[in-house]
Amino acid sequence: MGFPGAVADREHADYVLVGAPLDISTTFQPGTRFGPDRIRRFAQTYDDYDHRTGLFFSDLRVHDAADCRAWDDAPDYLDYLGGTLVDAVRDGAVPLTLGGEHTVTAAGVRATDPDVLVTLDAHLDLRDEYDGNPWSHASVCRRALDGDPEGAALGSVDGTADRLVVLGGRTGSPEEWERAEEADVTVVPPEDVAAWEPDFEGEDVYLSIDIDGADPSVAPGTGTMEPFGLSSREMRDVVRAVAPHAVGCDAVEVNDRDDGQAAALAGKLVKEFVYSHADSN
Repeated sequence: MGFPGAVADREHADYVLVGAPLDISTTFQPGTRFGPDRIRRFAQTYDDYDHRTGLFFSDLRVHDAADCRAWDDAPDYLDYLGGTLVDAVRDGAVPLTLGGEHTVTAAGVRATDPDVLVTLDAHLDLRDEYDGNPWSHASVCRRALDGDPEGAALGSVDGTADRLVVLGGRTGSPEEWERAEEADVTVVPPEDVAAWEPDFEGEDVYLSIDIDGADPSVAPGTGTMEPFGLSSREMRDVVRAVAPHAVGCDAVEVNDRDDGQAAALAGKLVKEFVYSHADSN
């Protein structure tokens, strides 16, 4: 089952969608391996036409390249996934990744080499390592900013972000909050997200939508739920605001432990990204 409306041939695509079913460091409730197909499934009911922009999704040259099969070596997998995404970038397309655990964002950042990484996320994900693993989903923003802790590049794909904006961040370790105080990190708590406005003049942005940025009442199908989160409308408004500046996007941390709420939200936000990005170009 492909993503609905993603009917373009690869050679003519302006957007290339790739599933990344990585599920090796997920904490508390695993199941992100089912995320890509679940997002595709629960997006089937959405209309092709978007009244706000006047665009048809099926006209926007989106290609679904299916899944990059995952295995249990995260750096090796990220290298392979990153190569797939950078092929899309070199062909002039915008990569769209369906996770999978949040670790896959590192591949998107490496492929697009953005100035700014924007995440919709409950967690800061700024740990240098979690349970001894520097490639944990709890460390992905640290890797995106500071690179490989071993100092090695992942193949030919070695981009990092210059700064990080976490929208909806509301929990983290003391180490993470200390890292977040540095000049290259901005954390916007949930209660301030509605008033937040992007300031990315001349900067390339990579947008990562961690579905646990939403309140668990909105999207319970995720590994590490965190109450007091964002509404679906607040997440939509962020996606619409950031998309015109973006060079890539992903939706991550959806699992199979609800009745489709998390997957439905993720799929809708991916469509909102494409509509808003296409409408601005």
